[in-house]
Amino acid sequence: MADRKILLIGTAAAVGVLVGGGLFLTQQRSSDPFAQCTNSAVAGGMDSFGTEFTLTRQDGQRVTSADVFSKPTLLYFGYTFCPDVCPLDSARNAEAEQILKDAGKDVQTVFITVDPRRDTPEVLADFTSLFSDDMIGLTGSQEEIAAVNKGWRNYFKAHDEEDQEYYLVDHMTNTYLVMQGEKTVEFFSRDTPAQDVAERTGCFVDAAA
Repeated sequence: MADRKILLIGTAAAVGVLVGGGLFLTQQRSSDPFAQCTNSAVAGGMDSFGTEFTLTRQDGQRVTSADVFSKPTLLYFGYTFCPDVCPLDSARNAEAEQILKDAGKDVQTVFITVDPRRDTPEVLADFTSLFSDDMIGLTGSQEEIAAVNKGWRNYFKAHDEEDQEYYLVDHMTNTYLVMQGEKTVEFFSRDTPAQDVAERTGCFVDAAA
């Protein structure tokens, strides 16, 4: 009888732990307003992406990350001499931006170069204007560009050892969703269609409202 009583007490305690743990997990999830929108899992969490910066906009103005991320932003790292990937990704991001704007959601696209030697503000202005009148292009010194790419874990390497003019640059092709307040919450691979980018971004925008 005593053994049975101990067993019942132990079982009740275990159930209590499970129920309590379940409530804790539920409370944890509910405290994250973006939980239902998140589709990506990365080591260290999305909070580990990003860094403060000061760069040069395509109009020649120096701007900080706080200036840039004044609204939900689709952020891409590329370069204007890129033969195919960067123009296609930029066009996809601009299309997603337009879909969201048509739905009444205020978002923007930002293009940060990985090739500051060639991508002057004037060059970026010509490039970004091909996709959206509102796309922001950013450049800076080699050190500034290296630091901001490191902040978003974006690998890049210029193959300019033999040709200083017509070289190509290896780089990652993710697009990051950065919310107002400089918080990176999601990323999209380059094969994600514009409609999907817009829908998933819209979820975050609605959740933040």
